[in-house]
Amino acid sequence: MLYRDPLAAISAESLDTLVEEAERESITDENYQRAMAKYMLAVEKAVFEASQHQEERGRYIKLIQDLTANTLQAMEKAKEKAVREGLNDRAASLGKRIENDKFMSERIEDVLKVASLYYNERLELHGATERREARGEARRSEELREEREEREEKPEEKRDKKREKERREKRQEDVKEEKLEEEREEKQEEERGEARREKILETRREEDKTSV
Repeated sequence: MLYRDPLAAISAESLDTLVEEAERESITDENYQRAMAKYMLAVEKAVFEASQHQEERGRYIKLIQDLTANTLQAMEKAKEKAVREGLNDRAASLGKRIENDKFMSERIEDVLKVASLYYNERLELHGATERREARGEARRSEELREEREEREEKPEEKRDKKREKERREKRQEDVKEEKLEEEREEKQEEERGEARREKILETRREEDKTSV
């Protein structure tokens, strides 16, 4: 099974710990359901780690195959127990899961290719979401800080701040107006230059006519 949020869904315990717990359950307890659950957690962890460590792909493939074989063994025993107890629906459900896990074991390399593409995409989206949330949190913190400072300011400080804001806005308006004025002057100078060039050309044309 592949998870939309692998960091939240997959066990945080180390892979070695999960494997040890699964093996201990299968050896010391006939509660095969618990052993199955432990092995499945280990398989999910191994698939995720394999998708993130392509350089160790061969080692993970062997590990996943071994874990899947142990999972199948626990499932077979759980199915036999269900049959003995007359739990036919349970036995049928386990039979389907056994077939699915056998298929996975036979196609483990394909499974890892799909898992690698999927998990890398999900982690990239997760990282983008985290960065977006961090930026939002930073903006909220800044807004709260500014609000707190405004509440703590003395009346005269508020007046000074207001005057400074007005002066800053006035300077910005002056700069904007100066820029517009410069643009107007440049345009006028271009028009005057074009008019001078046209007058010179006209004078030359008249001189040419006269000389002919």
